Amino acid sequence: MTRGGSLALRAATAALVALSLAWILGGQRALGRVDPALLLPLVAFPTLILAWSLRSAARGERWRAVALSLLMLLAAQAIVARAMSDGSPWLQLALVAVGWIVAATVADTLVRRRSGAAPTFVMAALFAAGWFAAGHVLLAAFYRPAMASGPPATLLTGLPLRWSAGEDMAAMIAAGTNEDPALARLRASGPVEIVDSLVDHPPVSGGALLLAHPRALAPQELVAIDAFVRGGGRAVIFADALTGWPVRHPIGDPRNPPVTSLLTPLLDHWGVTLAAAPAGEKDRSAGVGDARLRLFSAGRFERLPSACQAFAASRIARCPIGRGEVWLVGDADLLFAPLWQGDPVWANHLRRADTMEWLAARLWPDAPRALFRPLWIRLPAE
Repeated sequence: MTRGGSLALRAATAALVALSLAWILGGQRALGRVDPALLLPLVAFPTLILAWSLRSAARGERWRAVALSLLMLLAAQAIVARAMSDGSPWLQLALVAVGWIVAATVADTLVRRRSGAAPTFVMAALFAAGWFAAGHVLLAAFYRPAMASGPPATLLTGLPLRWSAGEDMAAMIAAGTNEDPALARLRASGPVEIVDSLVDHPPVSGGALLLAHPRALAPQELVAIDAFVRGGGRAVIFADALTGWPVRHPIGDPRNPPVTSLLTPLLDHWGVTLAAAPAGEKDRSAGVGDARLRLFSAGRFERLPSACQAFAASRIARCPIGRGEVWLVGDADLLFAPLWQGDPVWANHLRRADTMEWLAARLWPDAPRALFRPLWIRLPAE
């Protein structure tokens, strides 16, 4: 093999290792995503391999190999992202390119250290571990949108989003306001006001209303909701025909969330009919615009006004009501943290769904968007 052929083979090997790491360890396969940025925390490993294989080569050859491996990597990631998702990978690819060059520079310096210094493999291990940690912290920040300002969103819910961990009142008081992750994420996204009555505490002017599978509402409450939306308000309503939200108390205990939606009178007034989920259906992914939601046994809206726009096989709908707008979601379980939360919990870039980001964008439409968004693998047409 010629020297040029050997150089190309080593560059290709480094690129292939990087692509494999991103797919297997970076989260692309597990999360159903093709984000090039998920490679960033892992680039220390392939660049160290490339630098070690070229430790005896001249400087010019080493950097030609680095450039060639980077071109191969970016081309492969761009082709996969454009072919398998509907998002734009270019900003993420730029970050990967910068990271690859920086990591390759450090790796080249480490493998060419003078003898007598600290063992190269120790320094390489420290470099890879530090790069891995710093890369994840950086990506978490890039995927996290800025907190919204302005009027608060008004939340009325029957789900155990507050005092979620206590088994009795004494335990809940002792634990403090142990909020469910969904509520904690909402508070991190924008101002939220939790109310028990929309008659006594109507949504503020310019704010949005979030009804998350509420308990039975008095007629005055339903009238207040209808008036708010028809007057130009924005609302997001989760109405589950048969919720699977975990219960912590005996069956029939009023502290448990309602088994089924109690908003039928309001939906009927708007010309909407919610039916139960198809038999046997549990977890499924749904695309709404460029967002990916994970639903669990979601009901379908069998009847919708003609002006409504349906998504996810009529499991989600956007409807103009008077001068306002309402988003209807036939599922409340999608707020359950294991369906959307990243692992670890602070890792916004490793989230399983865009549920909370999508919801925040409906409640605070003028809030700044995150620098990066997940590039979900395209779902088959329904």
